[in-house]
Amino acid sequence: MKKLGVVITDGVGFRNFVMSDFIAEALKQFDKIVVYSGLPESCYQNFDNPKLEIKELAVYKEGKITWAFRKWKELAHLQKHKAFYGMNDNLVSSYPKNNSIRAMFLKGLYFFTKYVNTNSSILIAEKLQFLSFSRNKITKEYIEILKKDKPSHLFFTHQRPPYLAPFLYGAIRSKIPTSTFIFSWDNLASKGRMLGAFDNFLVWSQLMKEELLYFYPNVKNENVKIVGTPQFEPYVLDKYKSTKENFIAKFGLDTNKKIICYSCADVSIGQNDPIIIKSIAEAIKNGKIQFPVQLLVRTSPAEDDSRFKMIRDEFPEIIWNVPKWILTRENHQESWSQRIPSEEDIIDLRSLLENVDLNINMCSTMSLDFMLFDKPVINTVFGNLKNGLYNDQRFLEYDHYKKVVDSKSVDIAKDRVQLIEQINHALKYSNEKEIERKEMIKLQISKDLLGTSKRIAGTLSALND
Repeated sequence: MKKLGVVITDGVGFRNFVMSDFIAEALKQFDKIVVYSGLPESCYQNFDNPKLEIKELAVYKEGKITWAFRKWKELAHLQKHKAFYGMNDNLVSSYPKNNSIRAMFLKGLYFFTKYVNTNSSILIAEKLQFLSFSRNKITKEYIEILKKDKPSHLFFTHQRPPYLAPFLYGAIRSKIPTSTFIFSWDNLASKGRMLGAFDNFLVWSQLMKEELLYFYPNVKNENVKIVGTPQFEPYVLDKYKSTKENFIAKFGLDTNKKIICYSCADVSIGQNDPIIIKSIAEAIKNGKIQFPVQLLVRTSPAEDDSRFKMIRDEFPEIIWNVPKWILTRENHQESWSQRIPSEEDIIDLRSLLENVDLNINMCSTMSLDFMLFDKPVINTVFGNLKNGLYNDQRFLEYDHYKKVVDSKSVDIAKDRVQLIEQINHALKYSNEKEIERKEMIKLQISKDLLGTSKRIAGTLSALND
């Protein structure tokens, strides 16, 4: 029996692999599918198929010893590759600011891994990490689940969450072949180590494959498959299609005005969001924009809109799209991961991408979303080390985003004056960067959006043979 285990870790994974066509396509390729969910089982109420089973995983909480070995592994990985700006920036920004016992231990690890960061030492740290939780109650529970279910292949839809390491360990102990999907375009060149060693890897593009082989020298070329990403597949699925008329009516938009969309980051890196939004709103009010325009702000799905209350009160003319993501579980160590999107929100987002005239964001993957619809994009980075604002200009040097900047597929605004100039220019010459946008999409997403789920399911089926 071809039995696929699918590990869904969080709300974004739910969106990408449950709300796309992946489950339906995988059911055609496998005799049975078991979804091992880091989200509550209640999230899957709309699925009724005798070949599909949902199992909610007990939440694993990492112990202190396990945390110590994991931090050793992750810091050594960052130290080894700190020539990459994003890796070094993560090292610098995570350095302890106080002298607590935990902080002093971390400082010791920083010093140690600065000199000891070979690939073999990283693998030793990982082995000790896995050994430290091998007798954990939850780990034993995971092993028993896998022994009972006997999936012929286990697919992790995210390669990073450390709380899933015991489940991977269970698969290794049970000799179940594993694969993982590289979750996001910035994960390899700027993030810490994966949660563990997988047998096979599914990636977005040739670029991502090359990055994976570079940062993980133990991985073999033939074990990396280029499949595209389901992140953008809803944009070509009929079930998420809407009309421009519905979009205009729902958000109360003026058909005689162009639409500028500002898409926010979450509060951890989007601290300058209110400043940017206010700058655009004031420019519209003061007649600095050369076209009749309206501003629509889409907040981050990872949070509510409470931090924008003052902006909303000051500029009631701004239109807001607060993503309809539902918090499914509280008191989780990563509570943001427990938010899942509604079908309504995916429809809203697709409508927004199709119908706005210009997007503005802070170096977000949303740049790719809008490029897929051939919309001009401006990246705002107002902060640096000198002006007292949150230093978002540093993200321009991250390897994954430097490629975007160098491609000239987006405009970069470092202050209000540049932003207003670029808004006027982009609205007047919206097709100016059309070729650059298409080339960037080709670089980052090597496969067509249509058929992505079928391609991934087929790849996993072939790995199972």
